[in-house]
Amino acid sequence: MKSIYPSELALFVGGEWRGAKGRSVTAVINPANGQQIGQLPVATEADIADALRSVAGAFPAWSQTSAWDRDVILKRAAALIDERRDTLATILTLENGKPLADSQGELDRVIEAILYCAEEGKRAYGRVFPPRSRLLSQMTFKRPVGPVAAFVPWNFPAFLAARKIAAALAAGCTVVLKPPEETPAICIELVRAFVDAGVPAGALNVLFGVPAQISERLIASPVIRKISFTGSVAVGRLLATMASQHLKPVTMELGGHAPVVVFDDVDVERVARACVGFKFRNAGQVCMSPSRFYVHAGIAAKFTECFAAMAKSLRVGDGMASDTQMGPLNNERRLRAAQSFVEDARQRGARIETGGERIGREGYFFAPTVLTQVAESSRILSEEPFCPVAPIMLFESFDEVIARANSVNLGLSSYAFTNRLERAAEFAERIEAAWVGINNFTPQLADVPIEGGKDSGLGSEGGPEGLDAYLHTRFVSQLNTAV
Repeated sequence: MKSIYPSELALFVGGEWRGAKGRSVTAVINPANGQQIGQLPVATEADIADALRSVAGAFPAWSQTSAWDRDVILKRAAALIDERRDTLATILTLENGKPLADSQGELDRVIEAILYCAEEGKRAYGRVFPPRSRLLSQMTFKRPVGPVAAFVPWNFPAFLAARKIAAALAAGCTVVLKPPEETPAICIELVRAFVDAGVPAGALNVLFGVPAQISERLIASPVIRKISFTGSVAVGRLLATMASQHLKPVTMELGGHAPVVVFDDVDVERVARACVGFKFRNAGQVCMSPSRFYVHAGIAAKFTECFAAMAKSLRVGDGMASDTQMGPLNNERRLRAAQSFVEDARQRGARIETGGERIGREGYFFAPTVLTQVAESSRILSEEPFCPVAPIMLFESFDEVIARANSVNLGLSSYAFTNRLERAAEFAERIEAAWVGINNFTPQLADVPIEGGKDSGLGSEGGPEGLDAYLHTRFVSQLNTAV
């Protein structure tokens, strides 16, 4: 299987693949065994400068390409990704760690996002206004904002890269993509599909390297007119501050710390199974992952017993194995973080119902973990965990649990399980989150916008709002008579 992984990784600048020759390299690690599977070239100052020239040079022609012609190219890219999906899924699993079936599922979402953006680009409508006089025409229309710098994390590198690329290209923008160094090959192969589909030279560029160096250069450059970032709150805040100094618009999809409220009128075993399935997806490395479980005191014992038993039974292993349900954490940083969260909670009195430790000595495996009796001062209740650790707390009243659920400064997603319609409606109204699931967990969708509340983000990804983020509105007032 390792032979499927690309033998050479490269930057892509101005329609040219640039390999390791003459550049320093960084290792790409398989998180399932800790072994190096590739060497990634690091962009030089010259590479960054060339990417900026390329993205600026390609913008006039691409922005004037009709939405219908852009639609054809994007749909061709989606078809190529579908044709190559088995290879792409293997590459994604080798460098990210998630089970192969989950990688296939991510590619489904990649294709859906590209097809949606291709169609939505043809619906970037303006408006015609009632004229103030008979010979006056007044209207608005939308035009691409300009070259875009897009930054992508490693947890869903294929979907998040594809959504940014497709939305920007569909709007008529050109792109410099900064993918994650942990999962470079999947992003390289996605870009290859766009290029093979007909995206012209310079319209799509890829840089790897020192994140701070690349972000500072791109954001400060007058060429870049829009920044799109998905990642941590700390980095997002830093990039947004940098962009504000240049008055550049940003889209920031940042961290989450999703509460799950389980009321006492549900089928406990059924809800526990749904919670386990979504919590441990991608080893908990999901911004929308349920990360704080508030369970009514009347059913808490039964829920915890079911949840812990199901978590313990999950098959943890190499994502390439057909029976694996949860793969490793992506990197050693996340492994240390998981250990730190558990130890901090334990020292404050938490009980470990299952898990709580690393599995084996090779790779970055951490056991699915369930904590109870968690003190409110525990770090895991205020910091985004991003790991397979689930704290379960008890509650008594609706007002109490809403206050506790809203107590953090993150407002990306939230979930509730209840069979009472009025309770569901009140939860959706009072919870402070942008994405609300009632009796279900729903991943991000191509046609639905997600907009983080509080510190979870700025602007929208997905849906028509996501495409609109790459457009600006122009007003024209035209007097239809000789002057």
